[in-house]
Amino acid sequence: MKKIENEEEFLRLCDWCIDREPKLDVVIREYGYPPFWHREPNFATLILTILEQQVSLAAAKAAFLKLVEMVEEVTPFNLLRLSDEELRTCYFSRQKISYARVLATEIIEGNLNLEELNRLPEDEIRKRLATLKGIGNWTVDMYVLMSLHFADIFPPGDLATIKAVYELNLVPPEHTKEDIIEYMKGFSPYRSVATYILWHAYIEKRKLTLE
Repeated sequence: MKKIENEEEFLRLCDWCIDREPKLDVVIREYGYPPFWHREPNFATLILTILEQQVSLAAAKAAFLKLVEMVEEVTPFNLLRLSDEELRTCYFSRQKISYARVLATEIIEGNLNLEELNRLPEDEIRKRLATLKGIGNWTVDMYVLMSLHFADIFPPGDLATIKAVYELNLVPPEHTKEDIIEYMKGFSPYRSVATYILWHAYIEKRKLTLE
């Protein structure tokens, strides 16, 4: 699967998406082009994404910043040094403590090498990460989309993108998530760019921030 190489290409592909769906033009006219969001493809990003599962961006960011305050650098070794009680003071739930420990242990024991993983095709990355407890399709989608910039990713488990599709009247209100998945195929092979535009609309409407 192709990757988006730089911001210049990203902006050009935003225009391509608008040509495919003129209703997206209102997002650019009202809010400008979306940022070419990027997160480093590393352990810390995976921990942040685990924290973002089923909570608000603000709550996840607060938890992550509390973790950074405690360990300075979010590495597998530093995370495993913390007790469950210390992780709970960083707003980790019982489940997310377990997920974080599994991920850190896999890396420390040499079962998961992120540098090697990041060079694999998207489907291989997905297959490997999905074997880890607590890392499902949404978490993998965020990683391959925001950290590795694969070009044709649409995260159907992401409520923000689904809500943005409805709010922009891209599909009728009675349409299901399955209908939206089918609709988004119209942006292939650049569904990732359309997803960024949808995020941009959702975030700007609510005056949120996506780090």
